[in-house]
Amino acid sequence: MRCLLVSQDKRHDPIVLPDAITVILGRGPESRVTDKKCSRTQVELLANYAYRSVRVTQRGVNPTSVEEIHLRCGDSTTLQEGETLFLVNRLYPYHVRFEQDPSSPKKNLLHFFSPKRPLKEEEEVEEKDRKAQTAKRIKSSSPSEDEEEDEDDPHVTEKLRQLQETAALAEETHPSPQKQPAYQMAPQPRDSWEDHGKLLVFTKKGVVPSSKVAGFDLDGTLITTQSGKVFPTSPDDWRILYPEVPRKLKQLQSEGYKLVIFTNQMGISRGRLRPEVFKSKAEAVIERLGVPLQVFVATGAGIYRKPVLGMWDHLCEKANGGLAISLQQSVYVGDAAGRPANWAPGHKKKDFSCSDRLFALNVGLPFYTPEEYFLGWKKAPFVLPNFDPRTLDPKARLYDPPEACLTSSSSELVVAVGFPAAGKSTFLKKHLVSVGYVHSNRDTLGSWQKCVAMCQASLQAGKRVVVDNTNPDLESRQRFIECAKEAGVPCRCFLFTASLEQAKHNNRFREMTEKGHVPVNDIVLNTYKSKYVEPSLEEGFSEILKIHFVPQFADSQKESLYRLFSEG
Repeated sequence: MRCLLVSQDKRHDPIVLPDAITVILGRGPESRVTDKKCSRTQVELLANYAYRSVRVTQRGVNPTSVEEIHLRCGDSTTLQEGETLFLVNRLYPYHVRFEQDPSSPKKNLLHFFSPKRPLKEEEEVEEKDRKAQTAKRIKSSSPSEDEEEDEDDPHVTEKLRQLQETAALAEETHPSPQKQPAYQMAPQPRDSWEDHGKLLVFTKKGVVPSSKVAGFDLDGTLITTQSGKVFPTSPDDWRILYPEVPRKLKQLQSEGYKLVIFTNQMGISRGRLRPEVFKSKAEAVIERLGVPLQVFVATGAGIYRKPVLGMWDHLCEKANGGLAISLQQSVYVGDAAGRPANWAPGHKKKDFSCSDRLFALNVGLPFYTPEEYFLGWKKAPFVLPNFDPRTLDPKARLYDPPEACLTSSSSELVVAVGFPAAGKSTFLKKHLVSVGYVHSNRDTLGSWQKCVAMCQASLQAGKRVVVDNTNPDLESRQRFIECAKEAGVPCRCFLFTASLEQAKHNNRFREMTEKGHVPVNDIVLNTYKSKYVEPSLEEGFSEILKIHFVPQFADSQKESLYRLFSEG
């Protein structure tokens, strides 16, 4: 084998790059480059025949490029067949070609055991020399007649026939790589965008379905901002995150992986980002990366937004040519990995979320951060959310203390306390309203004043009442405690113990399963947390029951969905 560095503009003949020997290329007679911006020692080239690649190291001042990777002095990258090396300033293009050395043609077993194989000119000369030497030996040793006619010996002929059959069988069983047939599904014939409501799907021309998928987040994983700011200042404010990214993607493609991007773009549903602007950006990024990719874009909240599996399910069911995906052979890479502050030198900020790691966890894919996958860094520390939906027990105890009674036979007032989406309404309607308690709810009545008025009237009528509001602080609870005192009835507190993280998860689950549900935004949830004061008997409550969230599901499909991480 030999490696040739070929000038694409044919300035000079190909340059042989020996295996594991550094070759210097720059301005000079060999390259016929006279550009003063090109150093005489612009690049070092080190061929690796085993991997059919060339390591390119820039030594000059002005930039050398390999495809879209722009090097600086001292930087290195890998040049592979099919890629273009620009010697300096995107000028003087080269490519490498690995080929069999003509002086040592590749032979198979049949070549050696075929008695009638044609001889090349050099082989003919060697054969004449061999026969001359043989003739000399024959004369000196005076062989017998039998020995001179060994070539026609039936035993030798039969042995040769057996060797030929063995060689032919070996060729059929283990054909050479260039002859081995490879089944491959048809590639995507043209660029295509599909709109599925809150999901956009782009398939680049050339994408081929595969059982092996290499999945990637977009922002912070494949690209980052050119400006250095957290969020892009314009549609053109982006660059490839690391020089190694395009090369790694091309390597994955050559290994039979389907390359897929999964990205949340909530700005589209919020009106901050026009779909056509993002589409144009996504296509430009793919062109720069230089490989065909498929892109899944979650444009709003719901089933498609990572870490929930809507995008992955769509890929498996409708966008991979019906080919099943092997989770063991696939991988996912993302920057939202739950890494704490100072997770590496120079990285002071913690990750903004853990949604990429949780997405991989939900799917069951091996997970890497961009630094681990593209740069080979060691695994960074990370923290998963405190709330894990997989651990909830549907048979757990509903409330504490367990000896307490949920309901009373006489008039009383029950005040609920808990986050929005903590399960208050569902619990209270099932266990209290169903047995005759009057339901006082601000969302239904419109104001806390109307809730107080309903409580006063119902208690005066001797009824049992439950107040189904969040009631985070002393002030909101005290107005109802006063109602109970005025009516001369006890006032109990039902404290719903669901955490902020669990409330967010419940809220996401509602969005995905209840049509017409108005979601609770994070501002409302965080406002509750900031106002919250834990209830106490000193406020005037006769009893405080802690109500635990114990999920109940209508079917197994909803249970499976609930047990997925939904918040990063």
